[in-house]
Amino acid sequence: MDDNLDKPLIILKAGSTFPALAEDEGNFEDWIRHGLGELELPVRVVDPRAQAGLPEPTRLAGVIITGSHGMVTEGEPWLPTAEQWLRALVAGEVPVLGICYGHQLLARAMGGAVDYRERGIEIGTATVHRTEPARADPLFRTLPQAFPAQVVHRQFVRHLPRGAVVLARSGVEPHHAFRIGARAWGVQFHPEFSPEVMRRYIEFVTPQLQMEDQDPDRLLHEVRATPAASRLLPRFGALAAAWALCGERRQANPAASA
Repeated sequence: MDDNLDKPLIILKAGSTFPALAEDEGNFEDWIRHGLGELELPVRVVDPRAQAGLPEPTRLAGVIITGSHGMVTEGEPWLPTAEQWLRALVAGEVPVLGICYGHQLLARAMGGAVDYRERGIEIGTATVHRTEPARADPLFRTLPQAFPAQVVHRQFVRHLPRGAVVLARSGVEPHHAFRIGARAWGVQFHPEFSPEVMRRYIEFVTPQLQMEDQDPDRLLHEVRATPAASRLLPRFGALAAAWALCGERRQANPAASA
C-alpha cells in the first residue's frame, strides 16, 4: 500500500446517541463506519473529550465529525482546540466532512455563526434540494436535484463562513450543506441514519415534540429510506483515498504536478 494510503481516515467522536439506542443499534461512529463501506484507508475513531491533543493534520487522509446531543454554543472545554485544528485541516486541504453538530462546528470554526432554531427541533425525513453550485461539486454532483434525508437538530448555521458555497437547502433550512475551501464540507442532515434509527429518535423526543405542537405520529409515518443521502459517506471515503493517492504520486514525482 502507498504510504499516503496508510494515513487514517479519522472519525472525530463529538458525542454519543441515547444509551438505549447505542445498546441496540450502535453509536454515531459505528453508523458512519458502516456507511463508509469498504475503503482503501484505515479508519480510526478519536474522542477529543477523552484525550489530550488531536492528530497532526499532515498525517491524516481525512476527517469525519460526528453528531452530538450537545450544542455547539454550549462551549465544551475541547471545542477551542478542535476549532483551531479544523482551521489547520481546511488550510491544508485535508478532506473534512462535518455531520449535524460537526457541520455546525466546522462553520463556526471558519467564522460562521450557530444559533437555536426559532421553530424548535427539526426531526424526521426531510426533502433536501441541491443548489446549482452542487452540480460541479466533487461530493454532491452525483446526487439528484431533490432527495430525502434524515434530520434531527435544535441548532443551525445562521450565517455561513465567508467564501462558503451553499450546496443544499430545504424549505425550512437554508444551509443544509456547504463547502468551505477545496475539500471541507458540512451537512446538517444525517447520511449515516437508517430509517429505524430515525424512528427511534422521534420516539425518544416525543414529549418535547408534543410541547412544541408537533405531531410525532405523522413524523413517524413519514420516515423513509434515504439512499441518495447515504451515498455521501462512501463517496467521501473514496475521494479521500483518491486525493491521498494523488498526494503520494506528487511526492514521488514532483515534476508531474509542475
